[in-house]
Amino acid sequence: MKTAIITGVTGQDGSYLAEFLLGQGYRVHGVVRRSSTETFERIKHIKNDIVLEQADLLDMLSLIELMEAVQPDEIYNLAAMSFVPTSWMQPVLTGEFTAIGVVRVLEAMRRVCPDARFYQASSSEMFGKVREAPQTEQTPFYPRSPYGVSKVYGHYITVNYRESYDLFAVSGILFNHESPRRGKEFVTRKVTDGVARIKQGVWSSLPMGNIDAERDWGYAGDYVKAMWLMLQQDAPDDYVVASGLSHSVRNLLEVAFAHVGLDWQEYVKTDPRLIRPAEVDRLLGDSTKARETLPWSPEVGFADLVTMMVDADMIRVEKELQEGICRKQAD
Repeated sequence: MKTAIITGVTGQDGSYLAEFLLGQGYRVHGVVRRSSTETFERIKHIKNDIVLEQADLLDMLSLIELMEAVQPDEIYNLAAMSFVPTSWMQPVLTGEFTAIGVVRVLEAMRRVCPDARFYQASSSEMFGKVREAPQTEQTPFYPRSPYGVSKVYGHYITVNYRESYDLFAVSGILFNHESPRRGKEFVTRKVTDGVARIKQGVWSSLPMGNIDAERDWGYAGDYVKAMWLMLQQDAPDDYVVASGLSHSVRNLLEVAFAHVGLDWQEYVKTDPRLIRPAEVDRLLGDSTKARETLPWSPEVGFADLVTMMVDADMIRVEKELQEGICRKQAD
């Protein structure tokens, strides 16, 4: 039985990965930060099946002690300050978690369990102002946010530790991947939650920023399998993981509203405050290498993903209404 450590286990990807690894027969240790408000909503159904460990990407000693206690076979570093707009408001903290935090995990691994296998969650946001389309493992990075810049550092320090210390360390350059467990601050979930609230008569409009931005969206449940497959290869390498199809936020709105029989143009309002300081206009990934080498391919398409999320949010909003905790939209 293999043992895995997952940082960021309470997040969207961490919860799906923990489920997947349990299904593969792993012992799963999920890392959580000590805080006054702990949220385990995404893992409540598997909380008794995994071991929760307290450690912090800001605290090197806690990571060393974690590695010593667990002696993992695999380490998945999914923890980060992951919401792009917030990275402009907290650029230093974003760098501490999303960039330097990666070094701390790698260094703890190098000192304690150098034979383990390490996965770094890289991001399509590293491509930013894209140099070519579609983007491959060879496409130059041009990040357009403190988050994207921090992810580039995390990506290259992983490559550096692999080449300097002969560690089995890989990076998955994952394009946008969503699910009903996505945080409401992300655009896909903002849309599907908003659609549910409008359909239920709780909201009358949905404020949006740039609806012409295009992303390569996939299902998080599919993408965590690619993470695992990368650590099962004979040699470490980096892979783009993407659907290979690009859709605009406008397309997202059309599919989500149409699923509940509404016309999006009657409800969506443009709010200039929601426009990014530096926009990433179009991301489109080429995952040929992952599809041929791992091999991996996505199973859930864009429309099915959006309708899955709308359906889940409809159930949530209905429950909130029944419990009397659903607030009307402020004027």
